[in-house]
Amino acid sequence: MAQAFHEDGTFISVTVIEVEPNFVTAVRTVEKDGYDAVQVGFGAVSGRKVNKPHAGQFEKHEIPPRRHLKELRGVSGEVGQTIAAGAFNEGEKVHITAVSKGKGFQGSIKRHGFHRGPVTHGSHNIRQPGSVGASADPARIFPGQRMPGQMGNKNVTVRNLRVVAVDPEKNELWVRGGVPGPKGSMVKIRKAGE
Repeated sequence: MAQAFHEDGTFISVTVIEVEPNFVTAVRTVEKDGYDAVQVGFGAVSGRKVNKPHAGQFEKHEIPPRRHLKELRGVSGEVGQTIAAGAFNEGEKVHITAVSKGKGFQGSIKRHGFHRGPVTHGSHNIRQPGSVGASADPARIFPGQRMPGQMGNKNVTVRNLRVVAVDPEKNELWVRGGVPGPKGSMVKIRKAGE
C-alpha cells in the first residue's frame, strides 16, 4: 500500500497493483463450448516448463509461453490480443478478487469477534465459546454455527474500489483502499457492473 493525495489536498490510502500484460490465448464460444469466455495467460515462463498441449497452443498462435492460464467470462477479445493496465480508466469502480491471507486455526474470539468469559472467581472459560446448542430439542447444533476453525485462505472479493490512477508505462493500477492477499499474490480485477 501507499499514500496519495487528491487535487484538493485530501489524503487517501491506495494499493499499487502491477498489471502484467495478459495475452488472450483462446476464445470460448457458445456454439463450440457452450459459454462465452476468453482464456488469458500471464507470467513469463521458460518454454521447457510448459506441458505439450499448452506449448502447441502457444506456438500455434505465436504467443510467448505463459505460466498461468485463467478464463474470464463476459470479456471479449481475439487470440493474441493483449490486455494491460490501459484497459481501466481513472475514476471508475472495480471489483477485486484474490485469496486472503491464511491465518491457520483460530479461536472464536479472533475468528468471529466473540467476547471473553469472566476472568476472576475461578473461571476457566476465558477464551472458550460457551454453550453452542440447545437442550434435548433439537439435540443438535445447527449448520453455520460460528465456531473455532480455519481462518483466511479463502477467495475474497472487495467490491466497488475506485481507480485513483493508471500508469500504462509502468503497468501500474492505483486503487483506493486495501486488496485481499499478501504482497506478490495474484488478483483478478473486473469493472463494476460486469
